[in-house]
Amino acid sequence: MDTQSERTARRHEPVLVGPVTALLAVPHGAGVLVDATVGVAGHAAALLAASGPDVHLVGFDRDPEALELAARRLAAYGQRVHLVHAGYEQLAAQVAPVLSAAGPLLGVLYDLGVSSLQLDRAARGFSFRASGPLDMRMDPSAGTTAADVVNATEQRELARMLRVYGEERYAPRIAAAIVRARPLTTTGQLAEVVSAAVPTPARHAGTHPATKTFQALRIVVNAELDRFSASLPQALETVAPAAAG
Repeated sequence: MDTQSERTARRHEPVLVGPVTALLAVPHGAGVLVDATVGVAGHAAALLAASGPDVHLVGFDRDPEALELAARRLAAYGQRVHLVHAGYEQLAAQVAPVLSAAGPLLGVLYDLGVSSLQLDRAARGFSFRASGPLDMRMDPSAGTTAADVVNATEQRELARMLRVYGEERYAPRIAAAIVRARPLTTTGQLAEVVSAAVPTPARHAGTHPATKTFQALRIVVNAELDRFSASLPQALETVAPAAAG
């Protein structure tokens, strides 16, 4: 694990850690909490610290680097911690063995999106702040990359992706520009193509003009909405009735 990742993990504290802890921590009794997007364990550490000794936590993440950092951060909690290298669409199956040993499911946390650990690493390909390979996979060992998507997707479908998943106003213009510029292999190349495709006023509107395009591609590459749609019903069906109420 490199020192940059270690530094990112140490300084990372989720914005809503206080309200999340107040809502989900279990000071008394036994049971299981799930952090469906454990990342570097900012929420998980706070929940375990505020919960009683008979409360276990199952943490999911598709990013093996994040899981390694989470394991280090949560090591003091020993067997109360169960980290799973899988997507949260596998929630019911992965949580079942822990529930049978530790008690009912008391709460589930989803903190959706991309983390600073991923954004800060140009090699992961999530950010336009520094050029890197056009990747964007949460699990860098499997699946389609963002380069695969931008270089192989038909123009009309690419425009639809940008419009639906990025709410990009200039989706048709950007899609056409991407097709003309292909092949694209780096985040820097893609950011330049998008910036040149949008009207001049949009380039100076505050956020980087490629922000929505990068969001859309990340969602597509990682099938984020499909995974969440599969996971949420499992959480609702598995959580204890008292917790759901």
